[in-house]
Amino acid sequence: MSGAGIRAVNRLTARWARTVAADDGTVFSAAGVWPLLAFLADGAAGQARAELSEALGVPADVAAAAARQLLADMASVTGLDAALGLWTQQSLRLRDDWRAGLPAGTYGTFGDDLITAQERLDAWAAERTGGLVERMPLKLTRDARVVLASALSLRTTWRQPFTEMPLRPEHGPWRGRTLLGLFRRSVRPDRVGVAATPDGHVTALTVPGDNGIDIHLVLGDEGMTPGQVIAAGVGLAERTLPATEGGRLPLGHVGPGLHVEQRPSASPEPVALDVRTVAYEVRADHDLLADPPLFGLPTTAHAHFPGIADNPLTIGAARQSAVAQFSSKGFRAGAVTAVAATPGGAPPQLRHTTTVLTLTYDRPFAFLTTTRSPRLLLTSGWVTAPTPYPAMHLTPASA
Repeated sequence: MSGAGIRAVNRLTARWARTVAADDGTVFSAAGVWPLLAFLADGAAGQARAELSEALGVPADVAAAAARQLLADMASVTGLDAALGLWTQQSLRLRDDWRAGLPAGTYGTFGDDLITAQERLDAWAAERTGGLVERMPLKLTRDARVVLASALSLRTTWRQPFTEMPLRPEHGPWRGRTLLGLFRRSVRPDRVGVAATPDGHVTALTVPGDNGIDIHLVLGDEGMTPGQVIAAGVGLAERTLPATEGGRLPLGHVGPGLHVEQRPSASPEPVALDVRTVAYEVRADHDLLADPPLFGLPTTAHAHFPGIADNPLTIGAARQSAVAQFSSKGFRAGAVTAVAATPGGAPPQLRHTTTVLTLTYDRPFAFLTTTRSPRLLLTSGWVTAPTPYPAMHLTPASA
């Protein structure tokens, strides 16, 4: 994969993380948004082109080529599927050079029957994510002229499965609940590490999948915001934030949720890592126009995309739907991002320029999904509502 493209996607992940609110769980995919912004930048002009380029982190002149390479690289990873879709209103004529820059097999049209067209778009989203995202995140309207969408889905199976058991937190926001806990012991203390950030300390665990995809669970000091914890996770995933590995940590409480102690043993044993975490499913919908500067998206009615079509166009809607599932056997995630272009007005005249380690996740934490080498961030999120332990498995005494 291109190092520049990976760094650009990861930087967008870190910027997006800073906007995450503390109240609700969420999941998002900058890797799903970035290719769409790149193709928009390729057809943009003026200030819109400059703002999209800044949000992308690469010049607009090379954005389309970088997006094609990124999509191809992601599609080459086992367990990771990436797709692009383009649909236009039948009467709209695209510029041949812009359309030629898109991956092959991405183009379709829609007419006045918006119900049938919406069904086709929803079916595309479900098919491309293995049913995780059941419909397109935006609705077709009479004003829609162009819909550009990306779909991302990933799946991995743990090399070493977890064992399901009840987890009953004694403190924090999950206190008093019986959760579907996941436990496993390994002899790889290097899978966990502790790092110091300006906002506090974080403990991060890497859970490797069997196909080159890793999940990173990141627990921060109490009081750290979701954005601060996810941003620290980005640094750890990129290895730009130094961390002390588990095998080099002293005895005692050494990081959020992490305790190191010596226990009696009948025979010599290697250093062990006991992990207790929770199963979870997180779903979220994002309105990308709620924070246009983050993504470099224009919101005025002026024409910004003369490189896409002769007709003036502007951005009418931009949304993402994403889901992530963490279980005893593996991890699945999907994200569909869509941008709809609507008719725009004439552009204004621009006159100016501008040893045994016990790690417990029993309160809200972050997760990040990466390819193993190189480390491209695919999905990120915040867990606030873990899966409850099934009531049928609880005896009256333990319920």
